[in-house]
Amino acid sequence: MSQNNYREGRLLISQEEIEARAQEIGAQITKDYAGKDVLLIGILTGSVLWLAQVVKSIKLDTTLDFMSVSSYGASTKSSGVVKINKDLNNDIEGKHVIIVEDIVDSGMTLEYLCKYLSGHEPASLKICTMLDKPSGRRVEIEADYIGFEAPDAFLIGYGLDADQRFRNLPYIAAIEQEESGENGGNTEQEIPDSDGTDTVAATEMLLW
Repeated sequence: MSQNNYREGRLLISQEEIEARAQEIGAQITKDYAGKDVLLIGILTGSVLWLAQVVKSIKLDTTLDFMSVSSYGASTKSSGVVKINKDLNNDIEGKHVIIVEDIVDSGMTLEYLCKYLSGHEPASLKICTMLDKPSGRRVEIEADYIGFEAPDAFLIGYGLDADQRFRNLPYIAAIEQEESGENGGNTEQEIPDSDGTDTVAATEMLLW
């Protein structure tokens, strides 16, 4: 799809609201893990801005690691295939781990990641997400720390992308399609999903 077929729409969550909520969650994590070290695992690429906000408010010894996974491919619906492109750099055995996501939608990626990471025997495993979209859920999974409930719309900004665009917006907005006047162009094309991770797979699992 041409990059000119979609554009930034209405503002949904402001930068001030996101930063305030991240501060609240950082404070809650500090309270919940008092006296413990915490390892945050950011899921690339969308979680980076949210992770940076949350970690600044965690008043504990905190380490960071990152994973890169793919699940959506080129369409707006999950393909059911979860691919690990970048694995952890650190051993998580015996550590208190929090997975940090930009959005929990179908839950299929997180379900796989939780099973995968649990196999490494962490002391505990929880999920922190900037956005939760229960309407898109296809498996039973819930986040422990939630920034905001997402409306049933395609979202961009603050790490969320459309074909790698719009990640740098300092707020969250809806995306709109632009009508194409070229040769009676079809305006009902699919918009790429906000999970814009790469598709080079080192590990692949088909989830039925």
